[in-house]
Amino acid sequence: MDTELLRKLGDELRLLQAEGVESISLSDEMLSVLEKQQPTKQKAAKERDTPGQAPQSSIAKSDPEPLKIPEGGSSKTNASQNQKSAKVDESLLPIPEIELPEGTKPEKWEWLRDRVLNCPVCRDHLNPGRKVVFGVGSLDADIFFCGEAPGADEETLGEPFVGKAGELLTGMIRAMGLQRESVYIGNIMNWRPQTGNAFGNRPPTEEEMAFCLPYLKAQIDVVQPKVIVAMGGTAVKGLLGIDTRGKMGQLRGKWKEFQKTPLMITYHPSFLLHQDSVSSKRKVWEDLLAVMDKLGMEITEKQKNYFLAALKRS
Repeated sequence: MDTELLRKLGDELRLLQAEGVESISLSDEMLSVLEKQQPTKQKAAKERDTPGQAPQSSIAKSDPEPLKIPEGGSSKTNASQNQKSAKVDESLLPIPEIELPEGTKPEKWEWLRDRVLNCPVCRDHLNPGRKVVFGVGSLDADIFFCGEAPGADEETLGEPFVGKAGELLTGMIRAMGLQRESVYIGNIMNWRPQTGNAFGNRPPTEEEMAFCLPYLKAQIDVVQPKVIVAMGGTAVKGLLGIDTRGKMGQLRGKWKEFQKTPLMITYHPSFLLHQDSVSSKRKVWEDLLAVMDKLGMEITEKQKNYFLAALKRS
């Protein structure tokens, strides 16, 4: 594992932190790999400090231990990040101004989709050979599911939520008694933020989200949903401007508003893939039950009791 891979690992941890994940488990194999990254000078120093003894590893190799995701970094690191954020990315200026044309919903949507797919800025920020991602679903949907940034599967197909997280979202929608085609699904971002590699994800910058937000607002204006479901910390930050780092546990399940439309905050489906617990699934389901109740949808006893039996056993 070289420096670049370690940086990618840090990016992945920051993404998980934004989703509210506080710890992860590492296998013995991964612990062994990380141990090898310990600087040689530090190892030599330890050997000098313990003459006649075998050098002790600073990383336990027994049972996988949770790796805490740091809330930030050193003051030097934060200062460096602040300097970077202070620089204006001129490639993301000016922020687009969208004025929808007259016409029917399908006509407005087709006009907007064509504009986004052919947006020079969006296309310039694509990973090589990948596609701009635009929203899909019913233009008469009551629920607008808003995700974060596209992943590898999404940028390949040009459609949001088509990977493992998408499969989980589709299952959640079906559990509500709906079909994927009867809701609308969009993202804060129209492209997958570049990392310099074919793998790994990173959270979008505020400038990237600011550029894409008018396109998302326009989709909401076309669909005119009764409820927006913001899935994940990045979606919440992009829509509401709330700093969600370490706060998703307190924010989820809360009602907010976006342009006078009720907005429910919940975890991103990818959170459930990383934090696969009955408790987490039940929390997200309770958020969706609140959405169903807000819309006056019938909620069966079976739906009310999803995951409860398993929770009692745990």
